[in-house]
Amino acid sequence: MGAITRLYRGQNDINFPKWWRRALVLSAVFMLISVASFFTRGLNLGIDFVGGVSWQVSAPGVSVDQAKAALGSQAGSGTKIQTIGRDILVEAPKASSARVDSVRNTLAKLGHTSPGNVNVSTVGPSWGKDISKKAEQALVVFLAFLLIYLAIFLEWKMAVAAILAMVHDVIISVGVYSVFQLEVTPETVVAFLTILGYSIYDTIVVFDKLKENQARPGLASRLTFTDLTSLSMNQVLMRSVNTSIVALLPVISMLVVGAGILGAVTLEQFAIALLVGMLSGAYSSIFVAAPLAVIFKEREPRNRALRDRLASGRLVPPTTAELDAAEVDDEAEGESPVAGSADAGSADAGSAEAGSNGSTITATVAPSSTPARPPTSTIPGAIPPRPRKKGKRR
Repeated sequence: MGAITRLYRGQNDINFPKWWRRALVLSAVFMLISVASFFTRGLNLGIDFVGGVSWQVSAPGVSVDQAKAALGSQAGSGTKIQTIGRDILVEAPKASSARVDSVRNTLAKLGHTSPGNVNVSTVGPSWGKDISKKAEQALVVFLAFLLIYLAIFLEWKMAVAAILAMVHDVIISVGVYSVFQLEVTPETVVAFLTILGYSIYDTIVVFDKLKENQARPGLASRLTFTDLTSLSMNQVLMRSVNTSIVALLPVISMLVVGAGILGAVTLEQFAIALLVGMLSGAYSSIFVAAPLAVIFKEREPRNRALRDRLASGRLVPPTTAELDAAEVDDEAEGESPVAGSADAGSADAGSAEAGSNGSTITATVAPSSTPARPPTSTIPGAIPPRPRKKGKRR
């Protein structure tokens, strides 16, 4: 059976704990780079946040270099020139009335039109400050309600882990904008707030499966919390992958078609933030939220005692058949589905009808002194692939 087939059937046995420590170190490095870049280089804020003037005119076939050459010294420092479809857009942080008229006349000549057809917009910095303030307030309220909801739906330790993973995604996303000096616009802020919802959704998928497995005594009482988390992640991995792919397809389409082909700068700014945030969210749900929850939960006395019993050999981890039965039949929680298989080994006799002369031959099987026990995994936490179940073909 191929790896892709096992992945789709939830039979993969990826050892996630092996990669968690390295992933947390990698995340810490990227977060430090993001924070350092934010405090040293800052963000490339658009005129909606710092205030300024923008000119836009229809100029088919005119490139950015041609517009820059035509404006010359009129552009000044901090001026941004870009194309939006067939239009030329010029933005400057500050401009006197004389400069506004001068740039308007130059762009009118460049677009072979009258100065009245050049759209001029002036934005004050107070509008951007109001947007930032309301975004911060919305973020605080969102985090507060989310923490309460997750604490009730899951438990507070998992809720804290989910919130920290979401903060990780925001820091990484902001860091990308700071490192590469991408322009931050109101569309970018909207995308950041959208990222929060996606990030927490992917994490809840993993934690919900973990909570479901915790309710099965046959698993929760014979697997450490680390191994139970790894098992849960293996079971929902394909669902997370499919969710990420489906969510990323329209975002990539916005970048390729909207920004690349149609030249829609607004779509590009929105799509880049979503792309970075979704990739970070898919990563953090597996390599940030899950290991943080394990760190918090493994400190509990019950989980420490269970880990010690398993390490000393006083408690045997569940077999592959038991793991499979626990997933299929919720009503058989805590019962070993292979317990009855020993009866077959203790049978004292059996008969078979054979022979060409029609005689009956009776074969006697000696009873076994020790019932055979299915082999268990020798590697703690390693979950072998489950066999294909009969009657479940699709």
